[in-house]
Amino acid sequence: MITLKEALTKSAEELDALKIEMEAKAKESGLNAYIGFESSGDGVPILIKDNIQVKDWAVTSGSAILQGYIAPYNATVIENLKAKGFAPFGRANMDEFAMGSTTESSYYGVTKNPYGENRVPGGSSGGSASAVAGGIAIAALGSDTGGSIRQPASYCGCVGMKPTYGRVSRFGLSSYASSLDQIGPITQNVEDSAILYDAIASHDQKDSTSSDLELVSIAQNINPNRKLTIAVIDNYIEEADGDVQEAYATAVKALEEAGHTIIHKTMSNTKYDIATYYIVATAEATTNLARYDGIRYGNRQEGSNLEETYLNTRALFGDEVKRRILLGNFVLSSGYYDAYYLKAQKVRHLIRDEFNKIFQEANLILSPVAPSVAPKIGSLQDPLEMYKSDMFTIGVNLAGLPAISLPIEKNSEGMPVGLQLIGKAFDEQAVFDGALSLEKAVNYTK
Repeated sequence: MITLKEALTKSAEELDALKIEMEAKAKESGLNAYIGFESSGDGVPILIKDNIQVKDWAVTSGSAILQGYIAPYNATVIENLKAKGFAPFGRANMDEFAMGSTTESSYYGVTKNPYGENRVPGGSSGGSASAVAGGIAIAALGSDTGGSIRQPASYCGCVGMKPTYGRVSRFGLSSYASSLDQIGPITQNVEDSAILYDAIASHDQKDSTSSDLELVSIAQNINPNRKLTIAVIDNYIEEADGDVQEAYATAVKALEEAGHTIIHKTMSNTKYDIATYYIVATAEATTNLARYDGIRYGNRQEGSNLEETYLNTRALFGDEVKRRILLGNFVLSSGYYDAYYLKAQKVRHLIRDEFNKIFQEANLILSPVAPSVAPKIGSLQDPLEMYKSDMFTIGVNLAGLPAISLPIEKNSEGMPVGLQLIGKAFDEQAVFDGALSLEKAVNYTK
């Protein structure tokens, strides 16, 4: 598959032919990464996750409860793409309402990892990552609430970038946890990621959390020769398996040889990140998903009375979504709000302060993305084990920071191992500069 940078040089006729070729390859692949092949205008085709509004397209967030819903407007990121010469093309599979780490909870069935079809592609943006890694999409948009761009990118051997909270508009994104969600690019390489990031980043008056800080083109200023101070988190790597530890050592050595300064730091146990995230995220999800009741929103399922209509309609939610709604209602309920939700918000501030303390000495932090390579399909039956796969990514969302995942090497089974670089808030330039330097240094090949 040609890169995004290469695609920008193609004629309209060549791009139309490419769309036909992509659709045919996607249907033959058996990856179940695409769940639809709508096209919106002329330009370089970009795959869109199924929770981002594209006018006149079905948008279902991978759920039975939204079957039949047609988006009446474009999300701001879609308007931005179209203004920059890109064309939304195709719907990417995802975990239902972005709740999952494997893309196994989708109404449309399991998406497979192109590096091993018995392996999950990660989640919740598994369809986006699988398609890019499998050569059936040039690039894609995903959303990242607790690692849902970076983790599938790591599992699938591609590049996934989460912008600073507020840098990319959330208008038109189906909300999971509003204080954590961010839209970002999934691409074949770091340079493509910078190009797509530039296209979607903007201030948006329709999003009250949107930042109005000045935007400068990252792609035009990206500099892999810039020398940075990069912190490595010694106690984090102890919680990862041998494959990840080996990739970590490879990356640290490569960064040192590229002239970067490495400093060693420790951070709080990841169990605090996990507990904090799943309290905050489920509390916000409970509120956001309350609207899907069959009266105002949702695929209405009739009952003999109002209560039965509610119950029948909300029974369309999958098991993982129901689980998180129940947990969210619990932590917000009378008698438990102070003990859980309020305490989680206080710990969230401590997590952000801990990152900021390290950034007083470092430009970037190098961290694992997941504790292992992509697990096998069906192997994570225990929800708690699935939640642990996000242990290294969720702190970034709690602190609202930018981060990028990129592949470092493959393990003995040929599965990709990715790491992430985390930056200061709104310092995407350092994130991309460091990522391009690391990408060149490790010279990962598919």
